Amino acid sequence: MLKKFFKPDRIAAIAVVLLIIVLCSLPTGFQQAAYNNSVRAVVRIMDTNNSNLYDTGIIKQGEQKCRVKILDGRFKGLESEGTNNLIGKLEMDKIFVSGDKALAVIDYEGNSVKYITLIDHYRINLELILFAGFVLLMLVFAGWTGAKAILSFILSVIVIWKVLVPALLKGWNPILISMFIVAFLTVFIILLVGGCNRKSLAAIAGSLSGTVLSCVLAVLFGQLFKIHGAIMPFSESLLYSGYGHLNLTSIFISATFIASAGALMDVAVDIAAAVHELVEKNPRMSAGEAIKSGFNIGKVVMGTMSTTLLLAYSGGFIGLLMVFMAQGTPIVNILNLKYVSAEIFHTLVGNFGLVAVAPLTAIFSGIMFTEGREAGSETGQLNAEHL
Repeated sequence: MLKKFFKPDRIAAIAVVLLIIVLCSLPTGFQQAAYNNSVRAVVRIMDTNNSNLYDTGIIKQGEQKCRVKILDGRFKGLESEGTNNLIGKLEMDKIFVSGDKALAVIDYEGNSVKYITLIDHYRINLELILFAGFVLLMLVFAGWTGAKAILSFILSVIVIWKVLVPALLKGWNPILISMFIVAFLTVFIILLVGGCNRKSLAAIAGSLSGTVLSCVLAVLFGQLFKIHGAIMPFSESLLYSGYGHLNLTSIFISATFIASAGALMDVAVDIAAAVHELVEKNPRMSAGEAIKSGFNIGKVVMGTMSTTLLLAYSGGFIGLLMVFMAQGTPIVNILNLKYVSAEIFHTLVGNFGLVAVAPLTAIFSGIMFTEGREAGSETGQLNAEHL
């Protein structure tokens, strides 16, 4: 009974859970901003006063005064006035109406509230509901494999937040630390979901090979494109926050192969699993035949995966494309703009890795899955002929 419980995949899952717990408990070295006599709390908007707001074209600026009721924390149940400051940017400003929930910072003195600043609409509950639905769907559809996939998802989030981001802020080499994180996650995730076997090892080898190629191309063409890392959103805010020493361009290059790592993993696992199934069904299949089958499977996979990164990246820039269309911007101007060139760079470098990972995984799979079988198959065939 005990031996049945401690299967390799269950041991791996337990190890990942322990790793997640350890990472969550580790300090990042960057403390949250500490403000004396202030707390965060969820508040309910009871009433609003928009008399201090004024229009400047399509945007509003000024202060929105709100009557709020505090829903948690030391001042739970208290009603007071809160302020919503608008800075004139649609992507950052928000307008509250009665009945909304908001996250607020409460400044206090003793047991009395001095000032309440409304941060944004409260969305944590909705995020938890979505995540719970995602977990439920995974468990219902994929069972134990789905549970392992959820663990890999959580591990990725924790590693990025607890290891990658702090390391980049501390000025570590972005390309080296990013490559290490990608390799670490690739190995852990594939072994966790697929188990420790030849199929997983072939997928790991293929995925990491594609990632290394993406990294080399990103470094090479990142310099040739002459795109500064400040093209990344909020990069200037980062510089003005006391991190002017960071190499934003290297971070931008690193982000290119980080973004494609998941898709590379997906392709590698698909092809490795397909070739493994073929070899299992036909043990006499030679390495050459297995590799050729892997190539044929890879061609089909590439037919759809080649647009995966394009849709993923362009989906976030629909507004920008609409602006270009509305203004009649010439296509040559569009393609030469640095923020458009940055997305083309991301997409094509990532697709290079995707295209390369298919044949590489097919080669690794064909060799690994047929190793030691061909000789056995030939011996069996000779014995049969002799009889």
